[in-house]
Amino acid sequence: MAARATPLGLTSMMLLSWASICFNILLAILLGGVTNREDTQYFVIMVVPILVAAFRLTLPSTLAVVAVVDCINFFWVWHYAKHQLRTPVNEYIEAGTVSLIYTVVGVLVWLLVNHLHQKETQLSASLVDLERAKERLLQEERLAAVGRLASGIAHEIRNPVSAIVSALSTGRGGELAASEREEMFEIAAKESRRLERLTTDFLAYARPRSPQKAPSSLDDTLGYVADACRPRGNERGVTIHVHSSGGLVAEIDASYVQQALVDLVMNAVEASSPEGRVDLRTGANSDGSVRIEVENAGPSIPPASVARIFEPFFTTKARGTGLGLAIARNIARAHGGDLVLSANEPGRVCFTLTFPPAQEDSHPT
Repeated sequence: MAARATPLGLTSMMLLSWASICFNILLAILLGGVTNREDTQYFVIMVVPILVAAFRLTLPSTLAVVAVVDCINFFWVWHYAKHQLRTPVNEYIEAGTVSLIYTVVGVLVWLLVNHLHQKETQLSASLVDLERAKERLLQEERLAAVGRLASGIAHEIRNPVSAIVSALSTGRGGELAASEREEMFEIAAKESRRLERLTTDFLAYARPRSPQKAPSSLDDTLGYVADACRPRGNERGVTIHVHSSGGLVAEIDASYVQQALVDLVMNAVEASSPEGRVDLRTGANSDGSVRIEVENAGPSIPPASVARIFEPFFTTKARGTGLGLAIARNIARAHGGDLVLSANEPGRVCFTLTFPPAQEDSHPT
């Protein structure tokens, strides 16, 4: 049988409640008539319509149902006594006691149910207020994030633009020697390239493309990243070591992940001391996901910076854009994974990328 698509309306609920009340009263009378006893046990069914009324109806309606049940209770004693030609005083006392119990039960249950309804209404109102407050907070947070982003963009763009304007203005002066003028133009060109890199990084952060995922060998990915970053490591005297994963495969966009890893490895190289090392390793987690770790033996990240390292435009480098870690985390999350700072202690700083595993029947590309 198919489930009901929509709940009953108020009118339908009231009609159903009254039908249930009438049915149970008539059922009790019918069963009492069949047994034909002055103390028929079937009158206990009269409690059901009282409870239905207390749960579904108003207090006057509940009292009306209680009054009907009490009248039927007394009428039954009178009717039985009339046919037996005697006056059962004890039965009238018992009927009065039962009627009093019916009344107390009806009123108490109605009061409890009404109290619960009031609490439910208050809770619903509180949930609505909470949802509105949550929406306001989210809106304010979004506006604050936009404000911080706009401030960061303005700050990062202003510096190279100012340098370009200053260099060009100085280079146009007739009193400069040719070598000095060439130096000014070189500064302008360098700042222009910096501005272009900043724009590219910002677009990569603000409008990340959807990854074209395919089963890929993590060993191949790490090998490519290590080869790309090794020249920079050699310049600083930092060695890059790749630890084989034993053939781990993940559903990733290899070029996209390589971009994130290059940023992480470059950061690790620059954070390492001369003659230091950067380790790249992979592994499998207990939940079936795979991880890539980028670890260096440099100093730990200050606690004040840890909470902000993934914020866009936050950087401790003199000429960094502050978008590298933010872009890398976006790439990881676009794959259904994440990027976290998994270790931060003197002599060991480690960032960990996690990705869902490849299908069992997939083969690396």
